[in-house]
Amino acid sequence: MTTLSDTPKRYGLVSRALHWGMAALFAVQFLSAAAHWALPRENALREALWSYHATLGTTLLILVILRGIWGLINISRRPSHSGTMGQAAKVGHIALYLLMAVVPSLKLLAYAGGTRGFTYLGIEILSARITEISWMQALGGWHGELGWVLAFLVVGHIAMACIWHRIILRDDTLKRMVG
Repeated sequence: MTTLSDTPKRYGLVSRALHWGMAALFAVQFLSAAAHWALPRENALREALWSYHATLGTTLLILVILRGIWGLINISRRPSHSGTMGQAAKVGHIALYLLMAVVPSLKLLAYAGGTRGFTYLGIEILSARITEISWMQALGGWHGELGWVLAFLVVGHIAMACIWHRIILRDDTLKRMVG
């Protein structure tokens, strides 16, 4: 029987739904950023993907916060990571969570200090300013670079799960999150 909460043997339904749902959304988010970077300015695909980048990023930030809260609630019941590789996994997961929170937060900071403002799902969240606040724009400038660092860590996370755990160690680490 599937439980909502995590257990020492596997992640519960809520953790798995958040993990895989966010994985799909991050894949689309990285695809939109790659298209924005690689395709010419007037490309229809580039513009279509980019048109929801900010909304999707804000949705992901909300999900990261919810997932972090859920993880803290379940921290004593979660599957453990032991040994040197387990400690490396903990550090890697902390880096992933930090970047998943920091990357969109930097862009929101840039919006807060910018002349365009920001709306989320049609609701004005941050009003447009008459003049930009330069330090907010400067910090917001790190959004893209740290976004690519996050993408690199995600690829490493996938490689560790699929190659290291599934193919080399042949352990049940991936099964804990698959269900």
